[in-house]
Amino acid sequence: MWLQSIQQAIDYIEGNLMQDLQVEQLTKITNLSSYHFQRAFSFLTGMTLGEYIRGRRLTLAAQEIASSDCKIIDIAFKYGYETPEAFAKAFRKQHGMKPTDARDKSRTIHSYNKLVIQVQLKGAEPMNYKIIEKDSFQVVGVKRTFSCVNGEQSPKIAQFWQDVNQDGTSGQLAVLIDGTVQGLIGICEVTSKDIMDYWIAASHDGEYTGDFETYTVPASKWAIFEVHGAMPDAMPIMWQKIFQEWLPSHPYELAETPELEVYGEGNPSNDNYYSEIWVPIR
Repeated sequence: MWLQSIQQAIDYIEGNLMQDLQVEQLTKITNLSSYHFQRAFSFLTGMTLGEYIRGRRLTLAAQEIASSDCKIIDIAFKYGYETPEAFAKAFRKQHGMKPTDARDKSRTIHSYNKLVIQVQLKGAEPMNYKIIEKDSFQVVGVKRTFSCVNGEQSPKIAQFWQDVNQDGTSGQLAVLIDGTVQGLIGICEVTSKDIMDYWIAASHDGEYTGDFETYTVPASKWAIFEVHGAMPDAMPIMWQKIFQEWLPSHPYELAETPELEVYGEGNPSNDNYYSEIWVPIR
């Protein structure tokens, strides 16, 4: 059912490519939040929602240019471009040519075809996880706010971690860990439709009077996945497996409480480095 809803959203996109598509229309179809839908789409397809829509529109535009005598400017407007210059720039980026060159039958068009979501059964690499229910707990740390449209947050979060490691903040947080959750925690909390707060924090129960901010992670049921491998690659690989393999084959849905990434002690560059992903489920 979960994958079927994503496919229904893709079908809706295909039927409305000439319209001003809004993420809210797709979240109603999938019953997912804007953040979860865009994350699921990206992990399942290997591209962002914006990249897919742009790729499909430019594919159809190229096909129409090659097969008709319509004016380029009219086709540009039809596919959502306000100026011929913006259309030509996007067209060249995808197809490697000017729009008028698409009428040359010897030229090759770079085509993005309609996506069809399929489940791939993979058993060679087991996913180790456990399900727990945990009461709310307090953390102390630092946060930044990001846009999560089309995955914009990912490189900025990586920079955030680099900053706290370089300026000594991560070391200051590490000494505050009280044992509730072992390791530094990356907390992703979506605060509005496309805006998220990302915390780098340590679990620390009881009164705190230092300079860091405090935050209460709400009570939730969690699927906790073991992650073995060097950063930064190991974490996104496991997230992809969760969306591509685990969620489609289990009866759980994503809950709206924050997602956690827990980074243990040791050298993150080592191949045997241990970390965890905490997925809130219902």
